[in-house]
Amino acid sequence: MSTKAPEMTVSLAGVELRSPVIAASGTFGYGVEFEEIVALDRIGAFVTKGLSKEPMPGNPTPRIIETAAGMMNAIGLQNMGVRPFIEEKLPRLREIKGAVVIANIFGYTVEDCLEVIRALNDAEGIAMYELNASCPNTSHGGMVFGTDPGLLKELVTRTKEIAKRPLMVKLSPNVTSIGQMAKVAEEAGADAVSLVNTFVSLAIDVETRKPRIANVTGGLSGPAIKPIAVRMTHEASKAVKIPVVGMGGIIRAEDAVEFLMAGATAVQVGTASYADPRAVENITVGLKKWCASHQVEQVKSLTGSLIL
Repeated sequence: MSTKAPEMTVSLAGVELRSPVIAASGTFGYGVEFEEIVALDRIGAFVTKGLSKEPMPGNPTPRIIETAAGMMNAIGLQNMGVRPFIEEKLPRLREIKGAVVIANIFGYTVEDCLEVIRALNDAEGIAMYELNASCPNTSHGGMVFGTDPGLLKELVTRTKEIAKRPLMVKLSPNVTSIGQMAKVAEEAGADAVSLVNTFVSLAIDVETRKPRIANVTGGLSGPAIKPIAVRMTHEASKAVKIPVVGMGGIIRAEDAVEFLMAGATAVQVGTASYADPRAVENITVGLKKWCASHQVEQVKSLTGSLIL
């Protein structure tokens, strides 16, 4: 038996990650909020909260509730705006040697997204972009792009034309064929796709007969969605040649292994960070131990290793 430590590095659209485990957007703030809890230079990368051209207050409360084996949220992409992020958060992130920063980008229109990318293009300290074409909690943009092949093609094509960094597109699961949407993104120039975002859901207070979330509907995440997310990751990986980043209900190392075997190059951990702020780092450590105990010398060899 080999005593050599498993090789945990992976390449994502040309960006080298020390681990395939990434902190997902919207659950890890802007990174700096977690630096005293999580070693940002030990995890694969982290994705910022969605950045818009202007600050956004998000949706009214209540906007987050617990559900069976998960949670629903309708935060509404509350964020400080791209320019304050560049001025107030990015300088500190650049000081953290080894931290890999992925900027999540959002806009109500294509032009909004382009303006965010233009601002970020000239900023140092960002490794790649994640284009949000999937948020279900806004009335414009977000999922509107990710559920219409024509709109998704236009969005990805135009953002790719000006992006100075690799472009990953975050896809919506609220579609008939995730493979088709992944293919549309690839053909429009995406360097990678990430999936899945949350599922449109509704929870009702049976005593008041009112929705439990002010926005009426919210996005369902957590362990409850994992089997569906794994299936969609597998379908997307079969449809495209670019890297697929899987997410949805990952709370332990074995969950990450499932996504990798289904075809993911890397994974993102989101909801688990609410229950355990160190979840991303713990899963990273757990994945290395799993590989060692299963004689997996290179974690990248797990990608697409599902036996049918």
